[in-house]
Parts: sequence; structure tokens; C-alpha cells
Amino acid sequence: MRTLGILLSLAAAAFIGAAIVLYAGVYDISATDQHLRPTFWLLQTGLRESVEQRAEEIEAPPLDDPILAARGLYHFRAHCVQCHGAPGVAPDPFALGLTPLPGSLSDAAREWTASQLYWVIRNGIKMTAMPAWQFRLSDEDLWSVVAFLKTLPDLSPHAYRQARAAGPVAPTQAHSPAPPDRERGRRALRQFGCVGCHVIPGVVAAASFVGPPLNRIGTRAFVAGQLPNTTANLITWIRHPQAVSPGTAMPDLGVGERDARDMAAYLEQLR
Repeated sequence: MRTLGILLSLAAAAFIGAAIVLYAGVYDISATDQHLRPTFWLLQTGLRESVEQRAEEIEAPPLDDPILAARGLYHFRAHCVQCHGAPGVAPDPFALGLTPLPGSLSDAAREWTASQLYWVIRNGIKMTAMPAWQFRLSDEDLWSVVAFLKTLPDLSPHAYRQARAAGPVAPTQAHSPAPPDRERGRRALRQFGCVGCHVIPGVVAAASFVGPPLNRIGTRAFVAGQLPNTTANLITWIRHPQAVSPGTAMPDLGVGERDARDMAAYLEQLR
């Protein structure tokens, strides 16, 4: 018990010390310099352990279908090359200024299992620029990216250019909609940047009052000041605000039907 007490005291002292350093502004958060080596090691180790733990129950489907990999290449080109580059292709200039720098994915399939790659692509990684693609791509398309990444270690720049020249493939067919999911809607409100303008109860973000706070939105009579506050109208407003109110400051964010239904389900219970 004494040893445990000592360890807890040391952990508390380390936490307080780190909090003082951060609060005093001592730690340099600029993106022109990398994290300190111990900080970088700690984040990398935490990333690896976290992904391994959360992906261990995920069972990968068969991924050897060339058509599936071709679909993955389509999404890789549309969403991944900008930050990670490709064989013979540099990342976009903005990505070269990110800290930490997004690494090349040429050897990702050798370093990570298919299930781990899927988890990372689906859920993203905090404190990096890696987004959670589950709100932009279907589950089948997420696995298609993994299928393509499996081929990437053996893909030369010339072979990559040839595969790229083959053109896009048909998108994944839509499935029957799932029931509204409030918890998923809460996450979607952050993933689509709603907290960049609104204060939303239950969604952690910096306070922003560009748009009105959304507390008690479920009790309001109207949406956008003109539509009766029904589920259908709330979904319409989330997906197509410029069509509902041309010139409004709220932009069209490309929110899909499922995401809008989940977001509406979360907002409607704020009373």
C-alpha cells in the first residue's frame, strides 16, 4: 500500500508540474518545431498501444479482390495523397508544414495489420491532422482503402501511375438506413465542424458564438427562424441551409442523410 501511495503521489506531482508548465506558456506549441523527443516518443507509444488494443476484436473481411483495391485507390487519391503522398508523388505543400508530419503510407501494411489500418482510417487520431473517415466514407469504402494499402508496399511509381490512369470505379451501393443514433450524432456534430460556430451541450470544443448556442434547441418552435421544428425540417436545415435560407452564414457542409438524421436525433433531445 505504501508503494502504491508513493506512485500515486509521484503521478500527481508530475501532472501538476506539467499543468504549471502549460499554464505558464513555457511549452512551445508552434508548428515550426517538432515536439520534444520525450513528448514525441510518448505520443507515438500511446498511439501504437491504443490502436492495437482497440483493433484486436476487429475481423478483417477478404481484401484480395483487385476491384476492391481499385476502389480503394480511388479514395486514396481523393483523400489521402494530399497529406501522405504516394509512390513518386509528394504531399501537398500545406501537409509538409504539419506537425507531426504525416508519414508515407508505402510501408503501412507492413507496420500495421489490416484491422489496425481500418481502425485508424475509420476513427482518426487525436493531436494529428488525421480525420475520422467514418463520416465521409461507407464501411465498405473504408475497407477498400485498406485493400489498396495492402498493395502499396510493392507498387513502384510507374505501377502507381498506371493504376491511377485506369480511372475511377463505381461507388459503393447505399444500404438501408440504420436507426438514428444520438451518440453518433454527437460525434458527427464535431466532425462536420458545427462546434466551430455553435456552443453545443455535450460536445467539447472551444466556445464559439458565431452562430446561436444550440442548447434547448429541441424546445424551439422553429428551425432557422422559419421552418416548424420537426425532425424532417431539422434534417433539411442541416443538409441544405443555403437552399432553406439563401445567403445565410451557415454553409452547406456536405452532410449525408444518415449523418443528418443522427445529428438531428442528438439535437432534438437538448431540452
